[in-house]
Amino acid sequence: MSSDEQRPFKPLNIAVLTVSDSRTLAEDRSGDRLVERLEGAGHRLYDRQILPDDIYRIRAAVSQWIAAADCDVVITTGGTGLTGRDGTPEAVSVLFDKTIDGFGEMFRAISFQNIG
Repeated sequence: MSSDEQRPFKPLNIAVLTVSDSRTLAEDRSGDRLVERLEGAGHRLYDRQILPDDIYRIRAAVSQWIAAADCDVVITTGGTGLTGRDGTPEAVSVLFDKTIDGFGEMFRAISFQNIG
């Protein structure tokens, strides 16, 4: 038996932020999918928001979540394109305590294989 099999499952409280100038909760398929997947895996939805592509509003929401003792994970979707309005990476990168070098490149390679 591996050490992972000996560890009890610990459900996490996960916040989901969709960044979009045009989506509402009724139209947020990516946010719906994230919530479905996290709850299906046994985790709990801590909070969910949809915000426009505004660096300071994104940063404020994520800052509140990471400062909350009972929020374990923050997942963002959207706002990562190349237009002038897409600023999610710039909004949250200043909040990082640590980065995982190479992870972004790996994620983009996998995404490219799946969606072109």
